[in-house]
Amino acid sequence: MHINPKAMPTWSWLVPVLAAGLSALEISGILHDRSLAFIIPAVALLGGAIFASVMHAGVIGAKIGEPYGSLVLAGCVTLIEVALIISIMNSGLEGTDEVARDTVFSAVMIVLNGIVGLCLVFGAKIHREQSFKLDAASAALAVLGTLSTLAFVLPVFAVSGRDKQYSWAQLLVVSLCCLVLYGVFLFIQTVRHRNYFIDEPDTELEPLAHSDLETPTGRVTLSSAILLPLALLTVILLAEALSHPLDDAIAAANLPPALVGVVIATLVLLPEGISSVQAAMQNKIQHSINLVLGSALASIGMSIPVISLYTIFTGNQLTLGLDAENMVMLILTLFVSTITLGTGRTTVLQGAVHLVIFAVFVLLTLVP
Repeated sequence: MHINPKAMPTWSWLVPVLAAGLSALEISGILHDRSLAFIIPAVALLGGAIFASVMHAGVIGAKIGEPYGSLVLAGCVTLIEVALIISIMNSGLEGTDEVARDTVFSAVMIVLNGIVGLCLVFGAKIHREQSFKLDAASAALAVLGTLSTLAFVLPVFAVSGRDKQYSWAQLLVVSLCCLVLYGVFLFIQTVRHRNYFIDEPDTELEPLAHSDLETPTGRVTLSSAILLPLALLTVILLAEALSHPLDDAIAAANLPPALVGVVIATLVLLPEGISSVQAAMQNKIQHSINLVLGSALASIGMSIPVISLYTIFTGNQLTLGLDAENMVMLILTLFVSTITLGTGRTTVLQGAVHLVIFAVFVLLTLVP
């Protein structure tokens, strides 16, 4: 996403303000959450607020530099994801115990197959072959494989809890393990082996636009620091208000309930996906890899523990175990990612493989 280092785009502050006003009208009862007068602008403003949140996080990230910038962006996206999931879980709708699983699993599949595939294909279209640091990808994939197995596969075989669910004790321990492992990865990324995740400049490349190289001014950064919480708050409020209309629409179309998770994950990841593809097209594939793998790791390493603790304290049920077909898709995705991202170089063929897997995932979501 393009960031002007010297000026704040008008839409980036106007959208959160309008979204806050619309939320106030809904909360006060002036607008009903199932009326078209609310739903149509709410959907548009929700998407705009998500883009604004990611843009403001990107400004802060650009100010503090890599790899911290990618962490700020991933943290912002994860916070939005958790807020949307909890909003759906609090809606009182049926099947909300599976929303967290469906959303986080969808996020992993969208990131590792959809976004990675697009990054590799568009990057290869312009630059033919791109290279990145193998140490970064290997470390991230090792952690991601472990977290995915603990979160989505092991609950299927655990016998202490309900079907595809951990017992409360198991859920607490696994959540802590996920947090610890993700914390160790962050330590490696930001302190011990920070150089693994920083792309080396290539003097042979065409220079980027001047605005892409400049650090945002202090005024712009301060504005983003103020507007980011407002944008995140409006995302939470609008998501909670739209939870019932979304469920009504999916039920009316006779679509699988798991589509709710795909919709949430798509909304959350859309701005970051655009940023990743743009970086790949600018031959900054290392930045793309940092973004996509960091998002997948944060989605499991942060979202699952937070939601798990929330369900433990509220007494809600949480189903994490995958169905057989989705388990196969997860294993295939991790296996292929280890191969395609295990060489340090990317081509259009590797991108095509990921996009085919993503297409099959979408098919199985719509037609289980």
